[in-house]
Parts: sequence; C-alpha cells; structure tokens
Amino acid sequence: MREIHEMKLTGRLASGADEWSCPTCGRRIALRRPPDPELTVLDPGDQNAVHVGLIEPNPAAAAAAEKYGLGPVQEIPRPPRPAEPAAPDDDDRRWLAEIGIDWDGGAAA
Repeated sequence: MREIHEMKLTGRLASGADEWSCPTCGRRIALRRPPDPELTVLDPGDQNAVHVGLIEPNPAAAAAAEKYGLGPVQEIPRPPRPAEPAAPDDDDRRWLAEIGIDWDGGAAA
C-alpha cells in the first residue's frame, strides 16, 4: 500500500495560485482554482506517495481522512529544497569552454 501524505495550504503566489506543500516529503505544488484551473509541480517530493489536502475540513472530509489514517500532522514543515540546476548540454559545454569555463572541473578546452 502506498503512503498517504497530507498537503497543507501554505500561501498564495503572485500568479494568484494557491501554494500547497507536504511537510512529510517536501512536495510543493501551485494550484489555480476555476475558472482557469491549473496544477504546477514546484517540487516533486515523494512521487510514490498519494497526496491529499483540504482547505475547509467538514464532517465528511474528517471521516474520509480518518478512514485513510490521516489526522493532524505533528511534524514541523521543513523549508523547500532548492531546485537542482540542470547540467549543461553539449552545446552549452562548448560555449562555456570557449569563454574559459570548464563545467566538469578539468582544464578549459
């Protein structure tokens, strides 16, 4: 059975989308509501876990959460992980070498 993680609403982005984060694995998403809904993954976190979240819990939502073993998260959320920079491709490496930068740490070409 896959782990279930509870997402928390953490704020609103400049775009107007809501930012949600998972205090367990660091997953972060931007969720824009209707009429133009959109979901953007900012940090994938644990991609094998099922992520759920509620804005305003109600009795039906509480019963569903209890069924799946969810409750108040007692963990302190960790700060989001910084994005890993993409490694340069061959064209970028050639250009870097031309200006005297060797990305891999050897002598510049």
